[in-house]
Amino acid sequence: MRTFMEEYQRWLDSPALSEEEWKDLNAIAGDEKEIKERFFAPLEFGTAGLRGTMKTGLHNMNIHIIRHATQAFADVICAEGEEAKQKGIVIAHDCRLNGRDYAEEAACVMAANGIYVRIFDALRPTPELSFAVRYYGATAGLNITASHNPKEYNGYKVYWSDGAQLPPKHADTIAKRMAETDIFTCFKTCEYAKAVAEGKISVIGEETDEAFLSEVMKQAINPDAVKAVADEFRIVYTPFHGCGHKLVPEALKRLGMKHVFPVAEQMVIDGSFPTVVSPNPENPEGFYLAVDLAKKVGSDLIIGTDPDSDRVGTMVRSADGSYVTITGNQMGVLLLDYIIQARKTTNSMPENPGTLCSLVSTPMVRTVAEKNGVHFEDTFTGFKFMAERIGDWEAAQSYHYIFAFEESYGYMVGDYVRDKDAVTASMLIAEMAAWYHAKGMTLLDAIHALYEKYGWYMEKTLNLVMPGVDGLEKMQALMKELRGNPPKNIAGEEVIRVRDYQDGSINVLGLGKIDKTPYWGSNVLYFELADGSIFIVRPSGTEPKIKVYLLVRGKDGADCSAKIARYDSYAQSLGK
Repeated sequence: MRTFMEEYQRWLDSPALSEEEWKDLNAIAGDEKEIKERFFAPLEFGTAGLRGTMKTGLHNMNIHIIRHATQAFADVICAEGEEAKQKGIVIAHDCRLNGRDYAEEAACVMAANGIYVRIFDALRPTPELSFAVRYYGATAGLNITASHNPKEYNGYKVYWSDGAQLPPKHADTIAKRMAETDIFTCFKTCEYAKAVAEGKISVIGEETDEAFLSEVMKQAINPDAVKAVADEFRIVYTPFHGCGHKLVPEALKRLGMKHVFPVAEQMVIDGSFPTVVSPNPENPEGFYLAVDLAKKVGSDLIIGTDPDSDRVGTMVRSADGSYVTITGNQMGVLLLDYIIQARKTTNSMPENPGTLCSLVSTPMVRTVAEKNGVHFEDTFTGFKFMAERIGDWEAAQSYHYIFAFEESYGYMVGDYVRDKDAVTASMLIAEMAAWYHAKGMTLLDAIHALYEKYGWYMEKTLNLVMPGVDGLEKMQALMKELRGNPPKNIAGEEVIRVRDYQDGSINVLGLGKIDKTPYWGSNVLYFELADGSIFIVRPSGTEPKIKVYLLVRGKDGADCSAKIARYDSYAQSLGK
């Protein structure tokens, strides 16, 4: 195995590098730290694919990594046989810098391997890529996207024939193939324009948009709720320079919303995200332009979707005229309760309804589901796990899923996608907000009403950022310490049970292992506290940080806030 300096020199000496790439690497010749960060190891290929900063180097996103990963992905498709190659792959990209170049390069590698390619004519939402895989009966899908990450990032998100992200066995095979092959010489490729002319690559566009939007609009449960308030209800929308710019406003228009005000500065497609530090709808500060516009036009609701339009964030006008964030957990609970009540009212609830969320999401969703006679299950973080569970339900003919979500602003409904979908979620959020508006309530009023109905819950997610090679070592050391010497108390509250989802063990301090979790195989530690609170620690799968989830229940909002403050202080100490 080569050292990082040997790998750096190999890249410098490679004829595969362009003049610009060579100059970039030559410029860091005396910077050992920078060289190490770029060449200490390859980007790790997982079920979500690849994600990294766009630089020349082994541990970064660049054209060489794209070719290397795509050849390995092509090998997996080819191994499925000739029919799989003919069914082919659908390729998309978002607004990020180099996105189109990476997408076309991947298309060329696939086509050179005899795999039929459908590629979108321009940027498209991630959920539409998931839809297109199912709609066209393709073997696989690929999206060039780094979702909500900062502008320096790009990524390589992979899908299988069910429209969900790649199964672990295929991801493992791709990772193995990449480890076995040379990054500069392993791939086949062809000329893009020639492959299009020869029919090896087909360009798709508006016809797919229309098919997707047709399915989106079928998820509207009670359009009459919108008609009742359409003359007065106002929505401000921002795509944060990304893929939602076209389909989200169109979906809102088709729903019957008459007053939708896009944030003009952020409707401009730009992968450098010039108006925000981070294009993540989880960050309220990114909504400053939307809030300014909302105040100007008197908007009732603000909707913002991330660059690849799979996550959606919302803000609502409060009694004093300010705009307040509805968190991802709160929106998950609001949507679930609304879907249940609206489906009951319209007699459209399927038999044996079921709902899912990630294990790091609010436990309030379980309460809402169970009190309404809806089956509930949790899964690891990631919609691929929810899609897998839904597939199990379908195979067993047991439950019919009506909704799935995770706390990080991702929501999924309908059978036409198998990933989080901000286009459909935006439409449903608007319908729900209109329904409450007719009752004289905002979504802020609505979530407080649900707390009174189901009990008071509060959640907070902290990111302990640990960048660079040293950061990776710190992350590993922290997880090792927490696993080997779990705390007996957290912020003064006794730890009564620890679930280690890596091996599935459930331990009670002083007694040892007493049981096993229903699923395992992920680096997650789940601490159950004496007051009913939950403290979860897991490394991010896509960014250099440890994520800490605080999930509490209290007698009222003040009690929940006090608990969050205590556990927040403890969590912050872990990163020092």
